[in-house]
Amino acid sequence: IEEGTVWPRIVDELLKQFVRPTLVQPTFVIDYPVELSPLAKRKADDPTHVERFQPIVGRLIELGNAFTELNDPMDQLARFEDQQKDRDAGDEEAMPIDIDYVTALMYGMPPTGGVGIGIDRLVMLLADQPTLRDVILFPAMRRLPTDDGQPGVEGTAKASSEP
Repeated sequence: IEEGTVWPRIVDELLKQFVRPTLVQPTFVIDYPVELSPLAKRKADDPTHVERFQPIVGRLIELGNAFTELNDPMDQLARFEDQQKDRDAGDEEAMPIDIDYVTALMYGMPPTGGVGIGIDRLVMLLADQPTLRDVILFPAMRRLPTDDGQPGVEGTAKASSEP
């Protein structure tokens, strides 16, 4: 772990390096630390964790992500402020403060939950493919390097004379 890494990234890296390799498949990973889920509701019996789960299957693939939405505007604002501190410290994944969202929460939001399922990951498992790239029908176009290592045209690379 690099110096200057913020706490949420450290926790996430520890989970990936030490917890996931020990999982017996399939597994539901539950009760994530609050620092990893800034939009999820805290557990009533343990406010250091949130009501969140991820089904892990196959080759340690996250098949989905689900959580109870945080609907407390003051808690949400405090978490956004923590995220902003992490962002200012260099964490590119940290969310900026969304004051419009906090204002909307102040008007009231009923208890809500949601789940996101990685259909592409499910297809990868069912098709027994090693990577998502093998099953995505319309992959994102990225700049590919040319032979001299410079960025090329989006989605293309300079043809090589080698077979």
